[in-house]
Order: sequence, then structure tokens, then C-alpha cells
Amino acid sequence: MTDDAPLIVWFRRDLRLADNPALHTAAETGRPVIALYILDDETPGPWAMGDAARWWLHGALQTLAENLAKRGATLILRQGRADGVIEDLIRESGACGVYWNRCYEPYAIARDTRIKEALGGRGLDVQSFNGSLLFEPWTIQTKQGGFYKVYTRFWHACRDRGEPPAPLSAPDEIKAADSAIQSDNLADWGLLPSTPDWAGGLRARWQPGEAGAIDRLRGFLDSGLDGYTDGRDFPADPVTSNLSPHLQSGDIGPRQIWHETLRCAGWNEGTEKFLKEVVWREFAYHVFYHLPSLPDAPMYARFAEFPWVDDDEMLQCWQQGRTGYPMVDAGMRELWRTGHMHNRVRMITASFLVKHLLLPWQAGEAWFWDTLVDADLAVNAFSWQWVAGCGADAAPYFRIFNPITQGKKFDPDGDYIRTYVPEVAALPDKYLFAPWEAPDDVLRDAGVVLGETYPKPVVDHKKARERALAAFKSLPSGS
Repeated sequence: MTDDAPLIVWFRRDLRLADNPALHTAAETGRPVIALYILDDETPGPWAMGDAARWWLHGALQTLAENLAKRGATLILRQGRADGVIEDLIRESGACGVYWNRCYEPYAIARDTRIKEALGGRGLDVQSFNGSLLFEPWTIQTKQGGFYKVYTRFWHACRDRGEPPAPLSAPDEIKAADSAIQSDNLADWGLLPSTPDWAGGLRARWQPGEAGAIDRLRGFLDSGLDGYTDGRDFPADPVTSNLSPHLQSGDIGPRQIWHETLRCAGWNEGTEKFLKEVVWREFAYHVFYHLPSLPDAPMYARFAEFPWVDDDEMLQCWQQGRTGYPMVDAGMRELWRTGHMHNRVRMITASFLVKHLLLPWQAGEAWFWDTLVDADLAVNAFSWQWVAGCGADAAPYFRIFNPITQGKKFDPDGDYIRTYVPEVAALPDKYLFAPWEAPDDVLRDAGVVLGETYPKPVVDHKKARERALAAFKSLPSGS
């Protein structure tokens, strides 16, 4: 092995230079670095990236390539199964090793283990690191050696470990590898929509990439955390961090968020509430690592007997924001327009799908997977099971969000609904959350014709609630 043999740094969910342990360690060796990203749609199977996440990936990779170039390195893009791509690149470049930051999906663990054993068996330097979590899933255990299923206990277990490590700085310089190494052209990957171009709302709202993540974090912290505890549930108020898509792609890491938050705000009520949300993400990964079937099967076996309804028409009404419930429709339209949805509204819309419509949570999970810019397999599956009542620390089955009262409580002035459901914008606040209750003259004055300009409700809330409760009570008892 010669001193100038390069190291491959395989980027995955860590599309940044700062706090990137694999890149940091490789750069410190002084060897040339081949920065590699592989678009592998085959290995994830049905969980290959959805369209919104692919749009985000394009921007994040573009930014990563620019940042690497400023430090002397080139981002190499290759498409195909990671095993074969890496073998090809080693042969082409004479690389002496491969470094990466760990992923935690079952298919990723199996793939990475296979690659590490194959390359390590030939004497190559293969190292993996934690670049995505505060605490890796196997490091937090109950006193009995199992995994946590209740969030509060998980939070305390994490806090008992002390502060997570400080983030690493970005390398000042990265020694370039052979410039003759061939790379795909990012534009040829087709990650961006062509016709129709549905990404206008995404472009208006988001700046993918490391700089966009840092700007968003600093903007969030500069605005102060004083109103976060109470204000984070109100979708019309811009008090949440909106960092989830940056975390998903690795534009920023949780250690950076944790330590920058404490540096700027200290430890107070708002800080704790925000950092608990960061650790909620960790909890999802913790459960997913120990229950790899989480995206497909209910955590508790008795829910496999749930009498779900098969109704494509109802599913489309929900997907397109045509349920007749303005708070639900506003959320689904925000999702389609921006690739994102406020967390409180995610709970409302998800509850409506599984409890008002009795449609399986997997159908909602699949739709969110395709339309969210922050689509994350662990968090998406975990959250849908939480709402459906069949997952860890789940909302009890009898908790059925009333979309009318939820709207009145968390969008009291109707600003959120009026933004995304303009058909009912002229209604008085009194009737905005349940247009069908408005007298004919009020509807007429507001230009609303139910069933024409805006849908009639697809289900009656009271009857739907009773049906859901009966369905849940029909399940066998036990785990």
C-alpha cells in the first residue's frame, strides 16, 4: 500500500463537511480523498427515495460538490448497487480503504456489513462512524438490557449519559485524488421534476444544503426560544425550527444542533422542549433498530387484526386535500405545495386517515414517504404507528383528534386554513372549521357552494369516531 493511495469517503445521509467523522478522519490521514455519492435505488427496495426527497437530494449534492471544490476535492457521482460501484472505484483508483458514517435501516446495515467484511478481508482499511445520531441505538438500554418503549424513560436514559460529543469542524483542506476519475453528471440523474414542474413551492420555501441548514438553525435560535414551548403547536406561527429535512439528508447533524442551541440559549424551558424533539427523532431510530419490521408491520401483533377499510376514492380525497374538513385539507395541501407539514397538523391529518376513514396507516406512510422532503424511514414509520395506536408510547386508541376543535384551538384566527384552502377564506371564523354548519346565506356571501366549490365532508365526525372506537375495541387483548 503506497502512501499516496487514496481513501474513499462514501457520503450517504451526511451531505456536509462539518461534523462529518468519516470525512474528518480521512482528511487527517493526509491521503488523497475520493468523495463519493452513490444513487442506489435497488438496495432499499420499496423504500427508495420518494420524489420530494429526490428534489432535495439534487440541491444538497450540488451544494456539497461546491463546498468540496473550495477545499480541493471533487464529488464523484455514481449510480448502481453500492457493492459493485465501490469495487469498481477501488479498481480504478487503487484506493486503500473506504470510510463512511453509519446508516441504521435494516437493508443499509446488511449492505454495509457485507461490504465491510468483503473489503476488510482483503486488507483494505474500512471504518464506519456515527455521524447521524446523538447516541447510537445499541448504546441506550434498559436496566434489563432491552430497548425503551416509553419516550420519557428514553429521554432520561439519554440525559444520564451526559452531553453528546462536541461536533467536529470542517476540514480546512482536503487532498485531492486523481482528477481523471469519472463521475456522472448530476443533471443526468433526473432528480428534479420536468413536466409538470411541481417543485415551485419547494423552491420558494427551502434551501437544501449545509449553508441552508446553518442559516435556518441560526435564524431559529436568533428569534429566541421563549415562545417555542407554547407556540410550536400553532401552524400559522413561524416558531418551529423546520430543520427536519436538513437532518434527514445530513446537511446538519444533531450534535451541531444540540451544542449550538445550548451555546445560544442556555438550558431553559424552551431549550429543553426543543431538544426533546431532537431526542424524539433518536427514539424513533432506537425503536426501529430493535424492530426492523416497523415500516411494514404493527409493533404490537394484535393490531394485525384491525379491520381496515379498502377505499381508493377516500384515500385520494385525503391525499388531495378534499375531505371537506378545512384543517385536514390545509395540511394535505401544505404537504403537496411545500413538501412539508407542520407537526401538529401531521397528527391531525394522520389521525383522520386511520381513525375517521379507517384506512391503513401504511397507506399514509407511503404517501408521506413520496411527498415529504424530510421523509425518513425510521421517523415516518414510528410516527404513523404512534398515531395509529399500534407503536411505541403510542397515543391511546380512544384519542381521536377532532379536526374541527383542533382547528379552532391551534388555528384560532384561521390564518393557516385561509392560506391553503382559499375556497373557504371568506367564511366567518365561526364557520371556517366546519363550513357545512354555516347557514345558506353565509355560504352564499362567502362564495362557497358545498359539493361544488368546496367538498362536503366525506364522513360525519361523530359517526366516524364511534366506528373507530368499535373497531379498536374489537381487537384481541394483549400485546
